[in-house]
Amino acid sequence: MVAEEEMRKLGSRRKETELAARTLDALRKRASAKERVSPQDAIRIAVLNIYERGEIMDYKDIYFCGTQNAAKVVGDVQSDSPNFGYDDERGDYSIVPGDHLAYRYEIIDILGKGSFGQVVRCIDHKTGVLVAVKIIRNKKRFHQQALVEVNILQKLREWDPKNKYSMVNFTHSFYFRGHLCISTELLDMNLYEFIKSNAFKGFSLKLIRRFTKQLLSSLNLLKQHKVIHCDLKPENILLRHPLHSEIKVIDFGSSCFENEKVYTYIQSRFYRSPEVILGMTYGMPIDMWSLGCILAELFTGVPIFPGENEQEQLACIMEVFGPPEKHLIEKSTRKKLFFDSMGKPRLTVSSKGRRRRPSSKTLQQVLKCDDDPFLDFLGRCLRWDPDRRMKPDEAIRHEFITGQKTSVPIPLPRGPMRDSSPSKRVNSFNATPRPLPEPPAAAKANTSLRPRDATGVSNISPMRPVAGMPASRRTSGVSTTSSITGSVAGMKRTSTGAAANFSIGAGNMDILRIASLPSIPDLT
Repeated sequence: MVAEEEMRKLGSRRKETELAARTLDALRKRASAKERVSPQDAIRIAVLNIYERGEIMDYKDIYFCGTQNAAKVVGDVQSDSPNFGYDDERGDYSIVPGDHLAYRYEIIDILGKGSFGQVVRCIDHKTGVLVAVKIIRNKKRFHQQALVEVNILQKLREWDPKNKYSMVNFTHSFYFRGHLCISTELLDMNLYEFIKSNAFKGFSLKLIRRFTKQLLSSLNLLKQHKVIHCDLKPENILLRHPLHSEIKVIDFGSSCFENEKVYTYIQSRFYRSPEVILGMTYGMPIDMWSLGCILAELFTGVPIFPGENEQEQLACIMEVFGPPEKHLIEKSTRKKLFFDSMGKPRLTVSSKGRRRRPSSKTLQQVLKCDDDPFLDFLGRCLRWDPDRRMKPDEAIRHEFITGQKTSVPIPLPRGPMRDSSPSKRVNSFNATPRPLPEPPAAAKANTSLRPRDATGVSNISPMRPVAGMPASRRTSGVSTTSSITGSVAGMKRTSTGAAANFSIGAGNMDILRIASLPSIPDLT
């Protein structure tokens, strides 16, 4: 397969990728199923501290009690420390490599940390496989939302028993020392890390097509069961192996059924749909908007709409697609933030002093791409009106996916329509192509390519281990000598390939604001 060959070539050029692949393979060889023992036998043969000697009697099956060198925390029921000394002030569990979780899982290392809690790489000594365990913070609001995630993951396992729809494979949920833990299959780096490892240059359309087919398979399954992912982005799409093109969609912590929507403020900003920004009713089409943004980023290496805040985010969209139709503005509960009393867009100026003018670019110019099927595919994903946006089952039949022109055009509901395709619209202000935004000023060393919002909330998806305290999501980790600061020497890529430069827009990310849900009983 062409996409697989490209993955192998990309991996062979990166020493860290080959190292990650070797480490993963070595861990899989080390992982093996252990025989169960009773808690009485475990007390006799294992080295347990005084807290564990009492705790272990609550467990019927014992598979692992920790390595001899693990620097275990000794719980103290008389202590004033949070959770008998097992939690920090934030409510996060104190991770100790080599220690156990629920006398079954061996903690290898930390994969990531976020607002929800932490993710650790483990060996499941009952089954002998590697897993990622999400340890939810010991706080009520995070616990309640994690229960919703467990419910959706269990449903996905019922709907996809043979793992054919590119969804993360849920294995088990359990409680340990007051924390809800969610175990899933272990995967590799996420697509943001994959883009970063390629120096933010983007990838070929053949590889993007391979990824797109898998993502559409996932979205089609969700659509059939009326589930909205609500946070589709590169960080929540993981490679199954660093040298292969198989991917899985993860993190259903923000997801909901279409008829059980809880939040009005969802999706990470760069991938947030117009209806969410404008405060309109939303549904499953928001995930197709996110998909369009992700595919554009996979092609260029940088976000297509890098707004610094919601006002500039909408300005970025209008810069390419023009203002939304009046009937959409009228439905918006937040229209006064973005439009004046006449319905005209309010002027926004970025921190760099940049003003974005509606309809001043085309999708073709932004992407530096001449591939008509790909441009048309993205244009249909990125329609203002969610009712006219392409659906997953329609997208699967698109020429970009099939390689064949359809004799019957993809149906679109009746309603107000623009006169021309957004991918090839002629500029409203002038006929000569405008350049992409000027790159931001040179960043300081180790500056994040996408710094966090003022909330300071980090939300990292489980992939690869990090040393010490895990870094925040979307941190570039590059110095001023890197090609990331200023502009990236990329290529204007079509099916044949021609050279051009592109620049990175500055911006940061929003993290889901989690609302407090009413109390519900613990899992049993």
